[in-house]
Amino acid sequence: MMDGTLASWLLAGVPLLGAAFSFVVWSRPDYLRNCSVVLSILSLAAAAGMSGSLATSPENLLLIYLLPIAACASLLGQPVHKNLRLSWIMTLLFLGLGFVILTSQHVVGQVCLLVLLSSLIALLYRHHTKLWPISWFGIGAYALAVGCVTISLVAAPPLSSVTSLLACAILLPLVPFHSGYITALTRLPGSLPSFIVLLLPAIGIHSLATTVLTVPDVAMSTMTVLALVSALYGSIKALAQSRIRLLLAYGSLSFFSLFWWFVAISRTITPQSVVFLAALSLVTSGLLMSWQVVRTRYGDDVDPQAISGLVRRMPHFAVLFSLLALAAMGLPPFGVFTGFIGMLLTTALTSSVALFVMMIVWLAASWYILDMVQRLLFGRERSDLRYEDLRRSELASLLVVLLIVIALGIAPSSLFGITQQPSNAETVKESVSWNR
Repeated sequence: MMDGTLASWLLAGVPLLGAAFSFVVWSRPDYLRNCSVVLSILSLAAAAGMSGSLATSPENLLLIYLLPIAACASLLGQPVHKNLRLSWIMTLLFLGLGFVILTSQHVVGQVCLLVLLSSLIALLYRHHTKLWPISWFGIGAYALAVGCVTISLVAAPPLSSVTSLLACAILLPLVPFHSGYITALTRLPGSLPSFIVLLLPAIGIHSLATTVLTVPDVAMSTMTVLALVSALYGSIKALAQSRIRLLLAYGSLSFFSLFWWFVAISRTITPQSVVFLAALSLVTSGLLMSWQVVRTRYGDDVDPQAISGLVRRMPHFAVLFSLLALAAMGLPPFGVFTGFIGMLLTTALTSSVALFVMMIVWLAASWYILDMVQRLLFGRERSDLRYEDLRRSELASLLVVLLIVIALGIAPSSLFGITQQPSNAETVKESVSWNR
């Protein structure tokens, strides 16, 4: 069998070498976008072929499969434009770094995480505009993550465990460490937001799996309270948003916070929680790509209040957008529902406050998501708008995301090889083996 480290670098080499090769066709945006899509598909094939050689858990393997799928869908959903070339190359670069972080030894993975975070800081600084001024809070959040990862590399427990937990709270967003996530989803260009929404939480849950059992009890108790506060805060902020990307960013923050609460009280990462996180990230990615369809037709600074009546003139878009919205609300048979019910059934829910917060989060999501769908799809058709239904590449990207989310909801175990939840002793042993 191939050595795990060698398999990890061979897997990462496909998108990394592809990102370097992309500069050869830099002058041809259509070739560059198509090459990026092909390379993401090859990365998925490589992940499937090397799955037996990678030193990782079945749950982690699910995330490794989903990363190239999300990258491919994100790239397919983009229009061909020279201003988006850098975002396509960075998508491949981040895909390669994500592979290394999820499959390699602890030190190597942490170094690659530092590279990824530094790249995000540079991109956020480069792509601020008059419409979206530079966000020092977002940049500061990722700078804090760089410091936390660096300390976790050189310090001993419990300091290293606490700093690693803080880095996880930035990657897998939790109030008050969520500014970087919100900024990345709303201000990065092209395919990056719809890919990062899966990449960063995947890295966060991977790091959390190796940290959660070594963190002091007082830190996890604090995270339990922060998770409930974060869930309420994200829901309220989402209700107050008029811009779609901000609405989706805060809405996903509220659901990620529920995931944090389950992890904090159970002190373990279950297969059901991985399904929940993966499905939620993919649904948010699909909705971001749907909004990109609207932005492609009406401009990046389009006001959502000015768009209406898409349901009759853009039927394919309306159907896929509506189904993704239902999935984001946590309805069956989609993966968000299946993962959440799985977490409920495997965790002793004894707090009435937590149950109340969950109900508020679900009711708020039903309100702001249905309001978003109603604003875009229904209402008066405007004679001054040019209505154009989904192009083939856009249709393919949204359909891929929707089918994967349905698959996660119907049969996650049989399709992706997720095993039953291990005992705490087995989890500790497996977590230690990941770091060797």
